[in-house]
Amino acid sequence: MKALISKARKDYHSGLLSKGILTIDDKGVPSNADGSSKLSVGIARIIAEKLKASNQIKNVGQTVGARFEALNMEFLNETFPHMQNLRPGEWYVSKLGNNGSKKVYDFSQYEHLDYLAQLTKADSRLAASMGNDYMVAPDIVVYRMPESDESINRHQMIVDSDVCQLSDLRKSNGGLPILHASVSAKWTMRSDRAQNSRTEALGLIRNRKGHLPHIVVVTGEPLPSRIASLALGTGDIDCVYHVALPELKEAVAAIGAEDAAEMLEILISGKRLKDIGDLPLDLAV
Repeated sequence: MKALISKARKDYHSGLLSKGILTIDDKGVPSNADGSSKLSVGIARIIAEKLKASNQIKNVGQTVGARFEALNMEFLNETFPHMQNLRPGEWYVSKLGNNGSKKVYDFSQYEHLDYLAQLTKADSRLAASMGNDYMVAPDIVVYRMPESDESINRHQMIVDSDVCQLSDLRKSNGGLPILHASVSAKWTMRSDRAQNSRTEALGLIRNRKGHLPHIVVVTGEPLPSRIASLALGTGDIDCVYHVALPELKEAVAAIGAEDAAEMLEILISGKRLKDIGDLPLDLAV
């Protein structure tokens, strides 16, 4: 019997192909490669071959970025809710973004941002002074609902009317859902895209009231040097997750690029880069 995450990872890779995210053009350049970089094309082509990608006509309509976000949300929905023995609770995975039905201020740690938004909308001078740095919009969020007293006291009396009147986890306090994780999905990493993820992370860190959510990035970028532009260092991003890390390692080894192999080893041994299959368990911490 195949393990849940093994099956979900296989489905994830199938989705990369069936949804037209990972494609190969008529010049043999995979969709996650930088066509101007021989190394990028070489690594990406080997990964694409290992995942059994083929020449496809590029999808029209929804952008690759939007499809990649949706695929990552599907993967987390297929895996994380099954971690009840590790992380019990009422969990949800949802797309957020600027056009989503949920906003960052719908969560308990960031509800004050709605008040700030209303103030700046009504006062142009205040808006000019504050800017919009506090308005963050992660691609995908994982959140949990507050717990009823019945649930909290299921095995023994934990709370009563005398205590825990301000805890966000207690439903009777009227709290909002609690943001558990922010997932930024970047199919490729050019310098500007990498910095967008860092900006989102810093906004979540600086503007929270309460528990800091997990902050992670998922990417299909083939160049270790570009992954390193975001993954190296600590303090903002928990970790970067690659769509196919074992396949990336094999591709870099096959190409024989020593600098790329050395950087990849630094990222992996330093716990700055992991495989997409590691993400559900890491979010259960």
